[in-house]
Amino acid sequence: AVAAAREALICGVPSLCLSFDWKKDVSGESDLKNAADLCLPLISAAVRDIERGKFPESCLLNIEIPSSPLANKGFKLTRQSLWRSPLSWKAVSANRHPAAGQYLSNQQSLGIKLAQLSRDASAAGAARRLNSHRKNVEIESVGIAGKFNGQQTVKKYFRLEQLLEKETEKADDNLDFKAVEDGYVAVTPLSLSSTDQSKIETEVSSWISAALGREQRN
Repeated sequence: AVAAAREALICGVPSLCLSFDWKKDVSGESDLKNAADLCLPLISAAVRDIERGKFPESCLLNIEIPSSPLANKGFKLTRQSLWRSPLSWKAVSANRHPAAGQYLSNQQSLGIKLAQLSRDASAAGAARRLNSHRKNVEIESVGIAGKFNGQQTVKKYFRLEQLLEKETEKADDNLDFKAVEDGYVAVTPLSLSSTDQSKIETEVSSWISAALGREQRN
């Protein structure tokens, strides 16, 4: 979502994106509806102010909704976390794949597994609260055995380990993920350049206050 909004910003299109802190076996469809209803005031204000030329043009707005939308503590201007997900590869035995002969081609298998990894990564927000957590994805790799003769190949299998490390910035309550954990709707301005970040934050803060103030009066 952020990548699409950033692409729009690069093209000069005012943009914002929404995400919900979905929790497995806890969140439900009603939470998605409540999250959408919660953001309608900002969305309506954005549409109106874009037409009037009053929407912040130097950044996109990344809006993150907590897992309990109805119990939210309000909107909070935040900064983007610098959290990263280190990846490492480890070889595994082919004996763990008795049906290896039925595998898809290397390209198809890799595409599917990476798609699954991307899906898992989108739900990694909750895992950031853990000291560490591993997500294992096994991917088939096809390589040449010795000199290439057009026929001989060997299959090797690797596990991609995604280590979600403890957020080193956890003490900062103004980070996006921390605000969401605390029950706030995090609104993070993301610009293409960080040189005027303070000015951008001031501009967005004023816009949010004005937008929500108008909705409350209405």
